Amino acid sequence: MYVLTHGIKKNPEKFWALPDRIFFGYGACPILAGTFLNRPPLEGFYGERIIPGGDFSGNHIYVTNDVIAFDYHGYSSRERLLEHHKRAWAAQFSGWHCTLERVDFDLLDTAELNRRKMRGPDQYLHDPILRARRFLRRIDHTEGAARALRTVVS
Repeated sequence: MYVLTHGIKKNPEKFWALPDRIFFGYGACPILAGTFLNRPPLEGFYGERIIPGGDFSGNHIYVTNDVIAFDYHGYSSRERLLEHHKRAWAAQFSGWHCTLERVDFDLLDTAELNRRKMRGPDQYLHDPILRARRFLRRIDHTEGAARALRTVVS
């Protein structure tokens, strides 16, 4: 698991300069998920949110169709994404736990995101939606989803 240098998320220039995977994995995940859902490369996906319990960090939003999921890593089985996320945070913070929630709000709406303590698209140095679109265009979604589906345990 990549760990950001303390304070980097509060520095707009340094945060924007991060590689795409780190940018979308450590703060801009709702923008990536919202952009995916706004122009879905594959049908049947919805947003899902990992909400850490207590005062723990580790919030994450990704898209899923209940079987496979997509986030900054690309496509994987939903189960594998959740196991990886939980294992990484629990290794860092004893007692870490979370709940899952289906996203029922617009992931590209600043007010909705701010209500949930996340940044909206207009709160970044530059346009994160354009950055997410470029990131999504580089992926072969059909092949990535098929590869992830082959890893699903029946």
